[in-house]
Amino acid sequence: MSNAYFYVPEPVNEPVYSYTPGSPEKAELKTRYEELLKQQVDIPLIIGGQEIRTGNTAELKVPHDHSKTLGVYHKAGEKEVQMAVDAALEAQKQWAEMPWEHRVSIFLKAADLLAGPWRATLNAATMLGQSKTVYQAEIDSACELIDFWRFNSFYLTELMGEQPDSAPGMWNRVEYRPLEGFVFAVTPFNFTSIAGNLPTAPALTGCVVLWKPASSAVYSAYYIMKLLEEAGLPPGVINFIPGSGGQVGNPVMNSPHLAGVHFTGSTAVFQGMWNTIGNNISKLKYYPRIVGETGGKDFIFAHKSADVDAMVVAALRAAFEYQGQKCSAASRMYIPRSLWPQFKEKYVTEVGKIKMGDPFDFTNFMTAVIDKAAFDSIVEYIEYAKNSDEAELITGGGYDGSKGWFIEPTTILTSNPKFKTMQEEIFGPVLTIYVYEDDKFDETLELCDTTSPYALTGAIFAQDRYALIKMADYLRNAAGNFYINDKPTAAVVGQQPFGGGRASGTNDKAGSAMNLLRWMSARSIKETLVSPKDWRYPFMRGE
Repeated sequence: MSNAYFYVPEPVNEPVYSYTPGSPEKAELKTRYEELLKQQVDIPLIIGGQEIRTGNTAELKVPHDHSKTLGVYHKAGEKEVQMAVDAALEAQKQWAEMPWEHRVSIFLKAADLLAGPWRATLNAATMLGQSKTVYQAEIDSACELIDFWRFNSFYLTELMGEQPDSAPGMWNRVEYRPLEGFVFAVTPFNFTSIAGNLPTAPALTGCVVLWKPASSAVYSAYYIMKLLEEAGLPPGVINFIPGSGGQVGNPVMNSPHLAGVHFTGSTAVFQGMWNTIGNNISKLKYYPRIVGETGGKDFIFAHKSADVDAMVVAALRAAFEYQGQKCSAASRMYIPRSLWPQFKEKYVTEVGKIKMGDPFDFTNFMTAVIDKAAFDSIVEYIEYAKNSDEAELITGGGYDGSKGWFIEPTTILTSNPKFKTMQEEIFGPVLTIYVYEDDKFDETLELCDTTSPYALTGAIFAQDRYALIKMADYLRNAAGNFYINDKPTAAVVGQQPFGGGRASGTNDKAGSAMNLLRWMSARSIKETLVSPKDWRYPFMRGE
């Protein structure tokens, strides 16, 4: 048994590799990319450390070239879900009782493995399976996931040190226990780092986990699971159960052992899960911790004093990096009439320079959207705008699904601040702009705050400090991550804890100690050093 208090080294953010021509990291990544493309994997479930193949399989497609496959993955059903529940509960006692510093060691090792020998594999898998450019993969599947594991380990150490005061004659202390039961981690396609963080943050605190990755991102998720095994994660702590939402989610949600949900995905799915938990609450052994991030309709709002050049760069990057498939991507913009001619000219010119294609070609800024369902949904919004009297397209509007799911960077100009594409989440490379009259500044701030039900990210641009103060105050609740004179994307672990409110989620801030606390159950302990021997109180002695 350990008999000392241990400090985790204070983390720093993982440096982002440049992948410049001739660099060793570029050569290594391209080699690994080609190796993975030539292989055909057969991805099993991993339950209690055992590989399970159900025979119910689905193909792993390459979004930018859907004639190519990476292999198949096996889908879980009700039987396998119950196996995973049993395996998690069996692993729970030893894992929960493992000294916390040994759990930390596993995830620090995972971070170092990813920073070193696994970096090219996770990046290449993300580029192939999710069609990310090398830069988008690097900041996500390498740097951000490394940061999650290192910073969460550090935050856990700090939390363990938070202890109450003790009055004379007693010693008060608090111990932090993992949740009983299991946590259900449901992860999205768009960030490999989120897929790695959602199951491991609860596991770090001593919880056991059932992990359902997005069907369109099983490929990179599988490599995360294999990396964790190499790092020494014991069998059954995290059980890997890809499959359909109904076949996996329904039996999981009906288990009486459900202790928590760690979710990133659509608002409708999250609300459905919450509703199921509410309906099942009398059958559950615990009140589940429900943590979710569910999307956004993220804005850029410009004042007449804004720097137009900076705003052009922010809008282009925020709307079109990773094809707009970020929860934080800018999808609506408010620009004053006085800046519009200058902004439009520069913006349209720069968007016209964007190159799109295969991520293996490092000169491409954009690649394909994730799958046919996303492609069809985004195209429907573009066609709606094309056919509306309230909108015109000033960039893009084209699309081609013959080889890959490619959609041009599309910008809609609308005369209606409540236009459909100003309100609804599109999750694609589509930005809608509303030009407001300079003297309608206050009214337009109100529009920005009330048009969308979401409140995830937002950005304001102004050189006038009084205007910045007014905008920041008025839009206080409109975004959980708020940016001043910068794009509303690219939150960094340890710098901008991420999450939003309203319909965007529970705002439990991934990448911070606030999130870890959700997976811990505190026990307050009071020890009286010299116990009283007389039950009578002093006030009872009479006059």
